[in-house]
Amino acid sequence: MKLSVIIVNYNVCYFLEQTVKSVVKASLFSKNDGYDIECIVVDNASKDQSLEMMRTKFPSIQLIANTDNVGFSQANNQGIKISNAKYVLLLNPDTVIAEDTLSKSIAFMDTHKNCGAMGIKMIDGKGIFLPESKRGIPTPTVSLYKMLGLSKIFPSSEKFNQYHLGYLDKNKNHKVPILSGAFMFMRKSTLEEVGLLDETFFMYGEDIDLSYRIINAGYDNYYFADSSIIHYKGESTKKGSLNYVKIFYKAMIIFAEKHFAQKQSNLFSSFISVGIYFRALLDIVISLFKKFYAPVLDGIILLGGMLWLKDFWSSKFIGEASYYGDEFLTVNIPLYISIWLISIFFSGGYDKPFNVWKLIRGLLFGTLITSAVYGFLPEAYRFSRALILLGMAWGVVFLSLYRMLVSAFFKQNIVSGETSKGKLAIVGDIEEGNRIRNLLFDTGLHFDFIGFIDPDDQISETDSNKLGSINEISNLIDLYKIDELIFCSKNISFKKIIEQMEVLSKNINYRIVVEGSQNIVGSDSKNNAGNPYLSEQTYKIVKQGQKRNKRVFDIAMSILLLLLFPILILFSKNKSNYLSNCFNVLLGKKSWIGFGKYRFSNLPKIKDSIYTPIDHLTIPDNSNTHKRLLQSYAKDYSIYKDLVLLVRNVF
Repeated sequence: MKLSVIIVNYNVCYFLEQTVKSVVKASLFSKNDGYDIECIVVDNASKDQSLEMMRTKFPSIQLIANTDNVGFSQANNQGIKISNAKYVLLLNPDTVIAEDTLSKSIAFMDTHKNCGAMGIKMIDGKGIFLPESKRGIPTPTVSLYKMLGLSKIFPSSEKFNQYHLGYLDKNKNHKVPILSGAFMFMRKSTLEEVGLLDETFFMYGEDIDLSYRIINAGYDNYYFADSSIIHYKGESTKKGSLNYVKIFYKAMIIFAEKHFAQKQSNLFSSFISVGIYFRALLDIVISLFKKFYAPVLDGIILLGGMLWLKDFWSSKFIGEASYYGDEFLTVNIPLYISIWLISIFFSGGYDKPFNVWKLIRGLLFGTLITSAVYGFLPEAYRFSRALILLGMAWGVVFLSLYRMLVSAFFKQNIVSGETSKGKLAIVGDIEEGNRIRNLLFDTGLHFDFIGFIDPDDQISETDSNKLGSINEISNLIDLYKIDELIFCSKNISFKKIIEQMEVLSKNINYRIVVEGSQNIVGSDSKNNAGNPYLSEQTYKIVKQGQKRNKRVFDIAMSILLLLLFPILILFSKNKSNYLSNCFNVLLGKKSWIGFGKYRFSNLPKIKDSIYTPIDHLTIPDNSNTHKRLLQSYAKDYSIYKDLVLLVRNVF
């Protein structure tokens, strides 16, 4: 065996399918060059459909199914230990390799006898080069320049950008100290000499440690630019999140303690710890801003409106400028605004994309509640119902207006809330292209479909749906102002797709569909995890408003069941778990109704549940029937359904 490709997967089923498909095609290509290649997939207890997908679509691939998430290092070591090949490739499950990538890599290693390990040129889902394709040793000084942002300010500086070696030509092969674990091609004999991945590193840092041990053993590490791969970054820990920062930089501390002198290590650890706490504070501030900027801004606009209306109404219609006393400012106005904001929230007025009718509905509903509350206020706090109505009108006008101004910068229908994904073209033949169009229709996303681009340069006058051939693709993008391209890998090689992504515009989005797949996969940014277009997006149960309503229902019913516990326990079917179920749902660990133990493919991801819509149904134990019933529940979800199912199951 010439090469073993080892892929460690954790909850990235949709990307894993593309990765394995590209490895299979590359293996077939390499066989023509006389290379035998095997693929080993190690699954770290994924909770999605990864195992089902692998067993169904790739039954001949070696699969190790761990019952626990043992970490990236240990899982890779599992695959390495059962490999009998001359070379080992550690490959991320969110990558796509070209058909000739493995053959070229093997040929390079065969001709560079002192090469212990090799990385490769990587691009993200928009075709942008990923600087982590080649890296330097993360000494305290090098890491300091990176964390201070100096490496970004001076990307080509040999002094400030040692971390990503920005001064080295990305299109040429180079000896480099550190390789990326996303694609790490190594000699098995080198691994036997220096040891496998250090399992102290749970995730991140293990590639740096292994690269460092290889060069310390006297071997060369190479950055290989004669082939390119796509790296979507579909990991469960997104780059840029606080989790990523904590895990990554703690891995750097482990590396420093292992390889640097004690004094350097302590300084490095202290510096990194300060960096983590600073980043945590920044992350909290940004998170709070993203969550609350809309209601805070609404509150400010409503407050300004109520203060102006108070003065206007008292001067023009009452004739007494000081008619409204301090009580109106300290009690009434905060109360009215709070009720309006809460009503807008529960009406879906803060859901994205914005829908003006939900905002107006929330203000109307809030006004009804405010009017009702007004009647129960003490006499001293009853001022004028007119101001309540005027405040509502102010909110309808000005809250809608500022949203319209913001939405003017985006392609969004301000009334319906439907966001256009822009102009789209499909690179593929008519048959496969139409299959992709149907998949897009199933997602419920809104595209302006422009037409097909022929991958084989076979255009006739009768092909009215074809915009042109792939040789004209750059001109077609400019001519039709295309925002998104979908490549059909059934009709065009992965190598050609990667080449096109590298040279075409970086202002459009690229996605790939492998033959027979239901998933359209891509990534819009190197800092974001890859995101697929899934048919599950049509399920009503995962819509933002319904998710919120479902959570409110769960909380309300848990509280009700707890309050009525002394009575309802007498009628409950499951008396022993009555209280534990209530607290699990109340604390957000579970939902009352969901899919329970059932994990069918294409069902949307929702919280684990106590009960399911198919509990106690007298139907044969047929998985297809169960799947259809659960799909029907998810597509036509409503709070009323949950109420009926809860009563039926509890009592």
